[in-house]
Amino acid sequence: MSGPHKVAWLCEALLVSRSGYYAWQQRQRQPGPRAKENTRLRQRLREEFVRQRQAYGSPRLARALGCPGQRNRIARLMRQERLFARQRSKYRVATTDSRHASPIAPNRLPTVVVQRPDQVWVTDATGVLTGQGWLYVVALLDVCTRRIVGWATTRFISSKN
Repeated sequence: MSGPHKVAWLCEALLVSRSGYYAWQQRQRQPGPRAKENTRLRQRLREEFVRQRQAYGSPRLARALGCPGQRNRIARLMRQERLFARQRSKYRVATTDSRHASPIAPNRLPTVVVQRPDQVWVTDATGVLTGQGWLYVVALLDVCTRRIVGWATTRFISSKN
């Protein structure tokens, strides 16, 4: 800080001690060994993070970089570099059980070429779990236009009480 204002006045206005300001100024000119190591580690972190397709968090990156005991340091440097691992989906919807011994329904229209609307309709049903129980949805689809021609919903009412 140089110019028309004295360092003492500026430090007082910013509520910073003069010794703290001069220590900060010295650290900027001549960083310590830990700051130098952090700079090198940040570069390695960025390279490894990209190499691992942005999927590794701090524990796995720490192991990959060969410093497993420094997970918190790696996490802090990742936050400073704004490196956030992509989250894997926690829930996967299981719509059907394809590992069954029952025969698969044959395609009844393997040779039909659809040329106009309302020539072939197909249907599908699915169940959706809601707060009130299962809701079943059935849709009727026109194969030519790929538009829904009709649909219906119904609640599953359990006979068990």
